Amino acid sequence: MDTSAYSAFLGGHEGIKFSLQQAEEIIFNPVVLGELIAGFSLGKNEERNRAILEDFLSSPRVAVLDIDPETSERYAGILNFLRKRGTPVPTNDLWIAASAMQHGLKILTLDKHYLEIPHILADFHKPGERVEK
Repeated sequence: MDTSAYSAFLGGHEGIKFSLQQAEEIIFNPVVLGELIAGFSLGKNEERNRAILEDFLSSPRVAVLDIDPETSERYAGILNFLRKRGTPVPTNDLWIAASAMQHGLKILTLDKHYLEIPHILADFHKPGERVEK
């Protein structure tokens, strides 16, 4: 799950909520946590937002992965591949992609640029998308 998906979930995005309901496991990368906490610290509701995040993370279906040397190798490979193609992707999202690649995970996101990264499965949702039940 990337930062855009978490934010969309809190905003009531139907597609993201549906994907999360179907997931056996929800994985966070420490980079996502950093982005969220940085955003919280700039807002008026930091304490409330942190409490909501802590509650979300306390679910037995939610885990936070470590970034390790293998993640770094995958990050470098993705970065160099995209540089050669001239396809920029935000640096933090490259770390999220590297972690997903390392662990064979699909990225739940509203950010279309993940679709540019080979060997990454992205569960891409459009902002405001509706889901038929």
